[in-house]
Amino acid sequence: MTDPKIAVLGAGSVGCFVGGAWQAAGLPVTFIGRPNIGHDLREHGLALSDYSGWQANIRDVDFACVPAPLGDADIIILAVKSGATAEAAREIGENARSGALVVSFQNGISNVDLLTRELGERFPVVRGMVPFNVAYLGQGRFHKGVAGALRAEDRSQVRALAERVQGGPASIQLSSNMLGLQWGKLIINLNNAVSALSGLPLLEELQQRDYRRVVAACQREALRLLRRASIKPAKVGPVPPWLLPTVLGSPDWLFNTLFLRGWKIDAKARSSMADDLAAGRKTEVDYLNGELVRVAERLLVDAPVNRTIVELVHKAEAGAPALGPAQLREAVLGRG
Repeated sequence: MTDPKIAVLGAGSVGCFVGGAWQAAGLPVTFIGRPNIGHDLREHGLALSDYSGWQANIRDVDFACVPAPLGDADIIILAVKSGATAEAAREIGENARSGALVVSFQNGISNVDLLTRELGERFPVVRGMVPFNVAYLGQGRFHKGVAGALRAEDRSQVRALAERVQGGPASIQLSSNMLGLQWGKLIINLNNAVSALSGLPLLEELQQRDYRRVVAACQREALRLLRRASIKPAKVGPVPPWLLPTVLGSPDWLFNTLFLRGWKIDAKARSSMADDLAAGRKTEVDYLNGELVRVAERLLVDAPVNRTIVELVHKAEAGAPALGPAQLREAVLGRG
């Protein structure tokens, strides 16, 4: 059987790592992304690594800054930021051939609904989820700093792709409950904003209880809202959603010696939101914490913790400095 042709639309940190790992496994992959990434890959090649010591170096990288190569793809991996989903849908509609499978490996909940509305019946769209962080280290180097396998809906084309990349650092686990998994991932991703506001790598941020207390408060509020909305987030990783706030709020001696070790986060890992702030780009906070603010609005209630986080991230986008642990705790939770 001939391998499917893969196009990664949105070849940033996650897109380059996933597409690069699949190319290292022998699949034909085309990357579509920003000119600065294309320049780095042409200059240095694509170098991949992960927390376990796995490495790959790819010199022959097919990279484009325009969407025309979508026309050759059998499978389109969508890894653009959530705010760019509508534009990506337009580019797919204008350039890809009908019937190409679109897999959304994006943060947030509503991207697939938007894609399905915009692309109609011409393109099958499936939900996917990325449970790990990828840091761009410069000069074409991408590092997966957290354990985990990709998740995607159980469809025949996805099943064949999963079999092809099985055992690699970007392997795929199939699921019949992707919406529940996406909500479970969103609960975990509430740490992204706190990590970004801290200005620290994930490991350093999580080692400090005041930062974790803010994340735990975001998660508790989220879980209350989702219960009221009859939404059940699924377990992603070793800790179920309902237990995450308790784990994160535990004392440093317990969290750092027991829980943090089991999460396999290395010192290079950063949140994508932190990378966006550092690069002066608009973040995805409106599709993470902001998603919960919209759930609250539909329920005619407030979400003060997550709303405050959204406001603080927007201030950071406008140039506000990083916040220390006590500063952020007080800004979000008040004194105490």
